[in-house]
Amino acid sequence: MHSDFSRCLSLLRQEKGISQRAAAKDLGISQALLSHYENGVREPGLAFVTRACDYYNVSADFLLGRTLTKDGSTIVSPEELYDYSTEKDNILHGSIVATLNKKLLVNSVSVLFDLLGKTGCKGAIKGAAEFLSTAIYTLFRYLYRADGTQNEDFFAVPSGTFVSGVAQADMICSQAAYVEALEAHRKEKGSFPAMNHDALMENYPGAYQSLLQIIHNTGGRITAGQEHRKSLK
Repeated sequence: MHSDFSRCLSLLRQEKGISQRAAAKDLGISQALLSHYENGVREPGLAFVTRACDYYNVSADFLLGRTLTKDGSTIVSPEELYDYSTEKDNILHGSIVATLNKKLLVNSVSVLFDLLGKTGCKGAIKGAAEFLSTAIYTLFRYLYRADGTQNEDFFAVPSGTFVSGVAQADMICSQAAYVEALEAHRKEKGSFPAMNHDALMENYPGAYQSLLQIIHNTGGRITAGQEHRKSLK
């Protein structure tokens, strides 16, 4: 059975706030057997999966890691995705700096994916999405584990593997796939949207300013870092 099952089973019990012994009693099995299920040592039968779904009030698909929603529903179109940027008074409470940087990044990513969408290069879209997803995963996980008290069973990647740099390796692979897909698209004489200053300003009058700011800030930071390293030699 998929490893997501054992992790999800353990997290649901913790979320419910009950001990392994109490959960085992309610589910009609021994604590030792439940421990085996939660650690992935043994696989349960269908009868137990059914009882666990009823006990934790979740769908079998959720328990098996096939969906992110407890009721088993799945997202079937982009229109159903929650868009935080459309919220009224969309402000990250407690920090104007966080709000400004969030808007810069959201606007810039919107321009990027709109341009990628116009190329029709699915490989590049996939590579970009995976690269950015891993970057977000990495930053959130470091934040999650910062105080040293969080249970990292929430994540599929073991903590030791994570800190060894596997996420950064995944980002390098995603970046390589992104570049290769764009190169293949070019060789096939696929079309690219106009990306000169005037075209971007016309097509993205608001969001393009954010992208320009990202390009300016990042370029300046990288250049300053290079100059500093040179001065140390």
